[in-house]
Amino acid sequence: MNQLRKYDIIVWGASGFTGRLVAEYLFKKYGSNKNLKWAIAGRNSLKLGSVRKDILDSTVPLILADSNDSKSLNEMVKKTKVICTTVGPYAKYGSKLVAACVENKTHYCDLAGEVQWIRKMIDHYHKEAKINYTKIVNSCGFDSIPSDMGVYYIQKQAKISKNQRAELIEMRVAGAKGGISGGTYESLSKVNEEANKDKEIFRVLINPYGLNPVGEQDGLDKSDLRKVVYDKSSNSWIGPFIMAGINTKIVRRSNALSNYSYGKDFMYNEATLSGNGIFGRIKGYFLVIPIFLLMSAKPGSVLKKFIDYILPKPGEGPNKKDREAGFYNLRFYITLEDGSKAFAKVIGDMDPGYGSTSKMLAESAVCLAKDELPDSSGVLTPSIAMGDALLDRLQKNAGLTFNFNNK
Repeated sequence: MNQLRKYDIIVWGASGFTGRLVAEYLFKKYGSNKNLKWAIAGRNSLKLGSVRKDILDSTVPLILADSNDSKSLNEMVKKTKVICTTVGPYAKYGSKLVAACVENKTHYCDLAGEVQWIRKMIDHYHKEAKINYTKIVNSCGFDSIPSDMGVYYIQKQAKISKNQRAELIEMRVAGAKGGISGGTYESLSKVNEEANKDKEIFRVLINPYGLNPVGEQDGLDKSDLRKVVYDKSSNSWIGPFIMAGINTKIVRRSNALSNYSYGKDFMYNEATLSGNGIFGRIKGYFLVIPIFLLMSAKPGSVLKKFIDYILPKPGEGPNKKDREAGFYNLRFYITLEDGSKAFAKVIGDMDPGYGSTSKMLAESAVCLAKDELPDSSGVLTPSIAMGDALLDRLQKNAGLTFNFNNK
């Protein structure tokens, strides 16, 4: 990557709700054109100007480009070390930008949770990005940094404290405040729509190892939880976690890309705690129903129109007070190689979908631009691309707390 580029980071999509939060965070945390040189970019100069006027200042440069115009994207990415993009669904708006970044040796980070699109980027660009020493890093928000970096952290701590690796990690969402983002819902809808049309996409989605390298797409893990069951690890009823489909695949890809440092027999799963007794079981069914409805909503159906009406639209989101009142608490139940148990937590200090996600993405971009990073390139996961440097930033700046208890 050319170290003499004009900018360290360009925030692509800064006039959208999450992009605006990323820009605001960078401005408050790092200022503009001091130790970190960054700009905001999009296709509408009026909207970008409004963002700059409302939350930034005149020292933050504006860049115009069009997601459908490869030439303008190439001109933009040549100017920066890192592209940080919030423009989704990525299956619709992301492919040309990734191509431009790979061609111009520009690092890239996004919020993609679209398994089928990430698979496509791996197949099309992993080898070229590897040759070009370029890091294309997907899933740098709530999906999937707490999961991916949580497992990375646990494996480090298990090695330090017990000289062992974690053989089984079971992540349970113990609590969260903050709803699904409009962009996340639109992306889930896009995934569902494409899977209904294309059997190959459906196969990628249902394969627990669907993001692993070709020829390495099998293992001990089964499909993600889709029903209510009693969980002996947490002594609680559990139900599905809507983000498990992307998070678990990212964690398994990290293991594969690290030459199976977690072990070939490593197992990982995710679910949501619903409590004990009959009420815990009933609550579990209320976790199943919305996911079932989301996945059943066909384009143009009455159900799809109803869900579109009640959920946030892309570009919409909670106010500052609600974002700051949000949180999430993830528990990790761990079995080490000798059968002994351990426990870990990852806690976020803001709502997962917007406040925390925007900080995680922003710090990922700064990490890619400024830090000493692992010698990895290609289409990567957060832990493989950034490792300890990102773990440090998440704890110091992004409001995440990681805790490991060796029982």
